[in-house]
Amino acid sequence: MIETIRQGLKEEGVVVSISQLCRWFEVPRRTFYYQSVKAPPKVQPRFAEPIKAMIEDNPSFGYRTVAHLLGFNKNTVQRVFQLRGWQVRKRPVGFRPRIEARRSRASQPNEPPASE
Repeated sequence: MIETIRQGLKEEGVVVSISQLCRWFEVPRRTFYYQSVKAPPKVQPRFAEPIKAMIEDNPSFGYRTVAHLLGFNKNTVQRVFQLRGWQVRKRPVGFRPRIEARRSRASQPNEPPASE
C-alpha cells in the first residue's frame, strides 16, 4: 500500500521517502520491510489420502469418527479437514447410526415408590 502511494506521488512529480509516508499514515516502518518467513501449511499425503477415501465412502462421518477408525490423532484429522476445505455432509433427518433411541429419564413419568 505504501509503495503504491509512493509510486502515485512519484508520477505526479512529488518525491517522498518511505520513512515520511510511514509517519504520515502512522505505520511502523518495520511493517513496510517485513517479509514473512513462515511457510504455508502443508498436508502430508499419508494423512490426506486415507481420510479422503474414508469421507467419500461415509460422507456423514465427522473428524472424530474418522480419526478413531483410521487410528490418527483427532487434531491432525481436523487440521486436514480445515486445510483442504472438506466438510462433512449432514445426516438425513431421522438417520442416526444407533441401535435404538431410548427415552431419557427426565421424560419418563414419575412413579411413586411402592409402599407396603
